[in-house]
Amino acid sequence: MTSLSSLSIDHTHDPALRSWVAGANEESTEFPLQNLPLGMARVAGSTGAFRPFTAVGDQALDLILAADLGVFSAALTDVLRACEGQGLNPLMAAGSALRRECRHALVAVLDERADAEWPGKLAGALVPQSSLQFTLPCRIGDYTDFYAGIHHATAVGKLFRPDNPLLPNYQWVPIGYHGRASSIGVSGQQFRRPMGQSKAPDAEAPSFGPCKRLDYELEVGALVGRGNALGEPVGIDEAEDQLFGLVLLNDWSARDIQAWEYQPLGPFLSKSFATTISPWVVTMEALAPFRRAFQRPEGDPQPLPYLQGETHLASGAVSIQLEVHLQTARMRETGAAPHRLMRSDFADCYWTFAQMLTHHTSNGCNLQPGDLFGSGTQSGPGPDQGGSLLELTQGGKQALTLPSGEQRTFLQDGDSVALVGFCEAPGRRRIGFGPCVGTVLPAASAA
Repeated sequence: MTSLSSLSIDHTHDPALRSWVAGANEESTEFPLQNLPLGMARVAGSTGAFRPFTAVGDQALDLILAADLGVFSAALTDVLRACEGQGLNPLMAAGSALRRECRHALVAVLDERADAEWPGKLAGALVPQSSLQFTLPCRIGDYTDFYAGIHHATAVGKLFRPDNPLLPNYQWVPIGYHGRASSIGVSGQQFRRPMGQSKAPDAEAPSFGPCKRLDYELEVGALVGRGNALGEPVGIDEAEDQLFGLVLLNDWSARDIQAWEYQPLGPFLSKSFATTISPWVVTMEALAPFRRAFQRPEGDPQPLPYLQGETHLASGAVSIQLEVHLQTARMRETGAAPHRLMRSDFADCYWTFAQMLTHHTSNGCNLQPGDLFGSGTQSGPGPDQGGSLLELTQGGKQALTLPSGEQRTFLQDGDSVALVGFCEAPGRRRIGFGPCVGTVLPAASAA
């Protein structure tokens, strides 16, 4: 059986840990020493290759410069150098043991009790996060979007099938579809309102034009680590070891285009125009203190045996507090802060990422380092906890009134949507995911 030590709590999670990087000790930081997410960046305005970094407070540590200063073993140094200009894929492919070695080595030199030489040696490898330009954390070869948010699936099902909101397969199999990897962008992404076909209920024929019902979807993304060979399924007890880390993910949706095109094969142009993820990957190790037991609501069927395991039942779920914030163009012009629309908990997800990975490979499908999973929209059980405007406005029938006095049923040009994610638990340092922001631009002309 493959090691499941990414679930283990060790000295790197000690809430008493403090760093000589002062910003990492601030209560408000998303990036205390207990987090240490990984990403790819370069100093803004430079033309050099993107390099691997970790976030420490409001600073970021260049991992290649740190490697050159002797922070890491020779094997890990070689892997990190291979990431320059390529993304984190070499580290992902190297397996979870080397990723944990990276975390332990970083804690050892960033701890305030580290040898006195380290603050001086590493000072030149630290840069303010605000000075960095980020890119995608890895090359994403394939993207699978799941539908594992039970509250979203139920709420949307009630809008269209009041008497039968969940289809018969939902409680038995992780539902997903193959997404478009080429249009995935990092936080700060700006995209044009998509064009497409739609058909009004009272129209005799469809028409082509800009999307009228543009929406966001609050999701969590999982990045695959080492992957598996074609024809070799990954069992549930091994699945955690194949997960590299999590990001926030906004799977933008053109609801009117989707309604016309999705039968019988599912979403196509209504989803492929843009997907936004956060730049920092929070590793599975950092999430260990926020694990929860995997539980199904009373009366629901238990997963089939290949999707169950003792360790998974004990700690398969992850509690992540998720929020959506909306800022209109007028709010930006007047200096008004983004307005929080909702909050939910990722621990409510009906299927875990381990189950999604196990099911994805159960037919022999080969996953590769850097492949991305989307969780599906993560709503809460309450009507004010919808992870999309489709839910919050009851399909566009009940407009939301913002503090600016503006109303929204769906997104307008100039709107920016920010996803927020953080983990907190009694006696633990709170950790966060960093920004995941996207902005709607006007549609291109229909040439």
